[in-house]
Amino acid sequence: MYAWDFSPVWANSGLLLTGFINTLKLALVALVGGLPVGLALALARLSNSAISPVAGGIIKVFRTTPPLVQLFWFYFGLPLVLNVEMSPYMASVLTFMIQSGAFFAEIFRAGIVSVEKGQWEAACAIGMTGNQTMRRIILPQAVKRVFPAMMERSIELIKTTTLVATVSYADLLFQTNELAQKTFRPLEVYTVTALIYFVAISVLSALGAILERRMAASGELMVR
Repeated sequence: MYAWDFSPVWANSGLLLTGFINTLKLALVALVGGLPVGLALALARLSNSAISPVAGGIIKVFRTTPPLVQLFWFYFGLPLVLNVEMSPYMASVLTFMIQSGAFFAEIFRAGIVSVEKGQWEAACAIGMTGNQTMRRIILPQAVKRVFPAMMERSIELIKTTTLVATVSYADLLFQTNELAQKTFRPLEVYTVTALIYFVAISVLSALGAILERRMAASGELMVR
């Protein structure tokens, strides 16, 4: 029988706490940056201008290539191409901000096209411009309708950030690896880390479910 011993983990719990804070920091910054990137890509994709295929290409590349490859490209490749220094944190933020933006772009696009055409026509009839219609009428409805999908993507982002340990960013997984080597208790350390992720994501999922039920009751959500 394996003799479980969590005392070394508790004695070094500050390392895991620091890693968890760094994980939340990275995920939050990538999320806050990814939302406007996604909205800009969605609007560009829906436009009839020359930037539409460019936006479509960016979305396709970041949706179809592995996140780890993207992370390595920003961390190892971008400094060679632009002759700049790239810290693990900056490379991680850029990777997940743009990647999340590509996924959010498709979510935003689905919400925008779901709004009835009659609302565009009504706004035009009262003299509103296309930009005014999009900003005041279409986007507020679109965001509410795709809220569940946005929550799912946000939670997925938190789990995907574990890849940053490969470029030595001190997230929760990186600190877990360090602590496992330091204490020689990998089973206990990884068990605690799994529980941390489980609790954090469960809480976020529960909050998202509460908001989703409230919005569904008001008829603001897209039927899935």
